[in-house]
Order: sequence, then C-alpha cells, then structure tokens
Amino acid sequence: MTDQLGKWGLRLLAFVVAVVVWWIASVEKRERSSEKVIDASVSYNAPAGMILLDPRQNVRVRLRGPERQIRALTPFAVDVVVDIATDSPGTHAIQLTAENVIVPQEIEVVLIEPNVLELRLDREATALVPVIVPLVGEPAGGAVPDDPRITPNRVRVRGPESLISGLTSISTSPISLDGHALDFSQSVSVVSSDPLVRVVEPMFVRVQVPMHSPDLGPPADEEEPPAPEGRRR
Repeated sequence: MTDQLGKWGLRLLAFVVAVVVWWIASVEKRERSSEKVIDASVSYNAPAGMILLDPRQNVRVRLRGPERQIRALTPFAVDVVVDIATDSPGTHAIQLTAENVIVPQEIEVVLIEPNVLELRLDREATALVPVIVPLVGEPAGGAVPDDPRITPNRVRVRGPESLISGLTSISTSPISLDGHALDFSQSVSVVSSDPLVRVVEPMFVRVQVPMHSPDLGPPADEEEPPAPEGRRR
C-alpha cells in the first residue's frame, strides 16, 4: 500500500512540474514582442597573410523579441562577425545577413544598417627601415648636439604592402636635450605613426647624443692685444 502511494505521489509531482513548465512556456509565447536598435561591434576574420584596411567598427542592428529580453539587451550581448573568404588585394563588397549576427536566444534580427560593407584588403609585408631620432628642448650652457648615433640603426616593421613599400624611415620617441651639456646616451622606444604598421624588432634602440660647446672666438670688431716683448739682457 505504501509503495503504491509513493508511485502515485511521484506521478502527481511529475504532472505538476509538466503543468508549470507548460504554463511558463505559454506565458512567454503570449508575452508582447518589442524591438530595439543596437550599435553592434564588428569583428573580422581575414585570411592569413592579408590585412584589412580601415574596417568599419560598428553597424546598427534592429532586433525583435520578448519585451522583457529586449529591455535587458545591451550592445555587449550582440556581435557581428564577418568571415572574409577572398585572399586577393583590393576592395570587396561583403553582404551582411542575420547569420553574421550573434544574439541571445528568442531574439530575431530584423534589419542591419548598412547591410553591405566595402572592405579593402592588402597583402602583409615586412621590411628593414632606418631609424630617426627627434631631438627636442634646449641644452645647457649653449651646448650644441651633433648627429645622434643609433644602435641598431634599422628595425623590422610589418604592415600592409602599400604602406610598407613607401616607408623610408621610422621614428623613436623624442629625446629631450634639456639640461644636457655633455655627451649622453638613452634607450628609447621605436614608435609607428600609423596603427597598421607595427614594429616587429627591436622595440627599443640605444641612442648616443654627442654634445659640443661651439668655439665662438673673439668678436670680429675687437683686436687681440699685442704679445709682450721679450726681456732685454
């Protein structure tokens, strides 16, 4: 008798759970839908050996779903992923669809603006380029800097072929001459002015700055005093 009551109790519990699940699901289905526009960030998967030039960082995505989920939706929960299949340089038009948009369950993609991205691809290249050092500030005591000696005087850079081919030099961080009257040396980082061009190696160089005090000599309008005569015997 007790075993039979236990079986009926389990059946009753299972029935109650099923009813609750059905009720929750039916309420969610009956929940009013709503829409929201999100500025979603775009990430790109480019082929190896290719670099994407000036990619678009965001697109606007109109989403629809249960009002409760739409209200809680943030831009961090939506991503747009673009897979670039071609490996040829040039401009390519990429069509965006709902398959490119990663969203939570129950959320539907209604519209993407823009839905076509014009993407420019270039081949990746490396090169050894000369290093230049900008000197700033005022030396002490009227000293004058000579040409700095840089070790090493070339660094390897990597970036789009169209930029690397026209790169004639790369600069370090500025070196201040303030307060310097004698020769000095300093380690400085090599920096790229273009975010698409990266310094591969070395990241730092050693710079020796020779200093000298210019020999002004006597003023042109002033005569030198005569040399003293020798003593008579």
